[in-house]
Amino acid sequence: MGRLHSLALIPFAAALAQEPQRPVFRSDVKLVRLLATVKDLNGTLVGGLDKNDFTILDNGVKQEIAVFERYTEQPLSIAVLLDTSASIAKDLKFATASLKRFLHAVIQDGNPRDEAALFTFNHDVRQHTGFTRRIQQIEDRVKPLKAEAGTSLYDAIYLAAQSLESREGRRVLVIVTDGGDTTSHYRYHDALKAAHLADAPIYSLLLMPILNDVGRNIGGENALTTLGQSTGGRLFTPTVGAELDQALAEILKDLRTQYSIGYYPKNIPVTKEKFHSIRLDLPRRDLRAVTRSGYYE
Repeated sequence: MGRLHSLALIPFAAALAQEPQRPVFRSDVKLVRLLATVKDLNGTLVGGLDKNDFTILDNGVKQEIAVFERYTEQPLSIAVLLDTSASIAKDLKFATASLKRFLHAVIQDGNPRDEAALFTFNHDVRQHTGFTRRIQQIEDRVKPLKAEAGTSLYDAIYLAAQSLESREGRRVLVIVTDGGDTTSHYRYHDALKAAHLADAPIYSLLLMPILNDVGRNIGGENALTTLGQSTGGRLFTPTVGAELDQALAEILKDLRTQYSIGYYPKNIPVTKEKFHSIRLDLPRRDLRAVTRSGYYE
């Protein structure tokens, strides 16, 4: 497939011209869903908490939890974004081998409705498969890949996030890259907003051929860090081989130990800002909840 195209959403508005003005109450408040992982001070996943252990603040206003699932069984849709720019040429073979092992683990051990799709990005973004459980189909698309040209990372995030929006259940972006964006049409904030609209945490695996600061892409690393923190994902900095396999295994642990928490926003003052900030608190100071930083109305 080639590039994806977004659908324009046209808002519906109606006015009762001859009626006196009356208070207007929103009746279209939608359930806000959070996927959260909880870890202790040692970084160990904590999976045995209850609904009453969590407190949600939406723009600073405490909310009532309406949906709570521990070890959620919601189906998982994973958009895998593989960097195929020229700079990754020597690592591409090893990266694709690790991704194959990761996807086999996802499909074999998870929900029978879990699916994945493959995107690649260099100067262009391509979606090679739809969401599928046929890992062989993804492997067949990986074999002829060649590394060339620039890096349209933000375009890839934007377009893959759009493909996730209509998917049922949980949605995740997994990115394998070796550096920052160089050729995208969309910008950082476009990519971040698209991920928020898709409710998709971003897990990035930044391959680290250069470990010291000289020659290292600090800007790209910082961008991937904040994309992960804002969406409830994480950044890993492995080398190819065993470290990359271990990082992908940690992502899978996160996805298998998530809490699904939902609420209907109430009593939140109207502001000009379309983005609502979310804080998910726990009473125990030795525990930390990781989830997205907010959502767009």
